[in-house]
Amino acid sequence: MARMAGRRALLAVPVLLTVTFAVFAVAAASPFDPVKAYTGSAGLTASQENLDQIRANLGVDQPLVTRWWDWLTSALTGDLGDSSVMRQPVADVIAERIGWSALLALTAFALAIVLGTALGVLAARRRGGLLDRCVSSLAYTLEAAPAFWLGLLAIWFFALELGVLPAGGLTDTASDTVTAGQVATHLVLPAAVLGVSQLPWFFLYVRQGVGDALDEDPVRGARARGLAESTVLLGHALRSGMLPMLTLIGSRVPELITGALLVETVFSWPGIAAATVQAATSVDFPLLAALTVLATAAVLLGNLLSDLLYGLADPRVGFHG
Repeated sequence: MARMAGRRALLAVPVLLTVTFAVFAVAAASPFDPVKAYTGSAGLTASQENLDQIRANLGVDQPLVTRWWDWLTSALTGDLGDSSVMRQPVADVIAERIGWSALLALTAFALAIVLGTALGVLAARRRGGLLDRCVSSLAYTLEAAPAFWLGLLAIWFFALELGVLPAGGLTDTASDTVTAGQVATHLVLPAAVLGVSQLPWFFLYVRQGVGDALDEDPVRGARARGLAESTVLLGHALRSGMLPMLTLIGSRVPELITGALLVETVFSWPGIAAATVQAATSVDFPLLAALTVLATAAVLLGNLLSDLLYGLADPRVGFHG
């Protein structure tokens, strides 16, 4: 296990280097001017000399490779630079927001896995039954539904029509303090929307895996020995049927990150979505590179987690790959 993790870590280095360079290359080719984004309306009346000085201070007057190398060498020492659009160190921008994004993503992911697994097992138990047909149809429908559309629909129904949940934000409008109760209440809708957007894949994988496992000889043998149906289903079919789903966890991380950005924007959740959008439109090189590295690292860790879970669930696989 440790050897495989070490190999993955070594392979991640060139991937991260390539990704960061690509970020700087794409940003350099962008039509957006970071100086204009930094100065705003004040830049319209500023002299060319002042604009050139700001360009030099931001470091955007340097060649592409120089900007990338300067950022990379500083990042390796722990200095991620300063965000031109946020007017604060990049490390502070991420530190203030990453916790809220992680809370939303992990809550939604847990909801998708638990609910998708439960529904998948129940549907696989009687494939072709009413529950299977209804949930499968809903899953295929949700697969095609964008996360932001589900978010807007949830706000309209639960916040505007029923008035039972807040439409967005982290705390109540009249409150100037953050409490656990308010955060939990405001988390319900965005986490539910993000979780539901990821649920179809877990449901379909579990349904297929458990359904196939129920038709295998070991499971039939367990039933012939008179074992209880719950024991057969949970102790035998579920373990075998869960193996394909474990590999799905890592592959869903990119979609989870993309969906989280959309959901955060719809619900005004104070995560990294707003920072990502502003960094992209303002060509904020340091912040954009740091956020991209963060997202790439999350994807790589997700893939590693899938392999580890698969190996732990099925010892026959081992950790030699």
